[in-house]
Amino acid sequence: MAITRTAAGWIRQPGPSAASTSPLFAYAVRPGPPSRADAHRLLPLDEALRRVNTAAAVAPVTPVLAWAAPDADPVVTDVAAPTAPGTALNAALARAAIGFLAGPHRSNLRACTAPRCVRYFVKEHGRQEFCKASCSNRARAARHYQRHHPTGT
Repeated sequence: MAITRTAAGWIRQPGPSAASTSPLFAYAVRPGPPSRADAHRLLPLDEALRRVNTAAAVAPVTPVLAWAAPDADPVVTDVAAPTAPGTALNAALARAAIGFLAGPHRSNLRACTAPRCVRYFVKEHGRQEFCKASCSNRARAARHYQRHHPTGT
């Protein structure tokens, strides 16, 4: 029980929440539309950038070089400065969001077009339109309902 309370405390600490990453994802999917479910309540881009960058800076990271054996390749590991576990988690999540948005996979980022879905996903193949199979099924059911129950009749 104490572990659960501690984990909940970590999660509640200020950090890169969906409120600050959703606007960045919405901006990244342009010229495509943002997620329909949260497009009307997105933070301004400047505020979202400030929040994510602030969260990433809370726990500075230092590269540490290690060489296991003379004939092995050196390995670089990023080590976060000692901070509270929740702060380190939030900083790591913010750095991951920054790395993704500045990386090569950003061009494959899409907003799921299924009804009531707020997710963004990385498109893995040319015909993928939804974040998961249940969203595809929900969209297919909605299209079926529209065809068989036209409005106004």
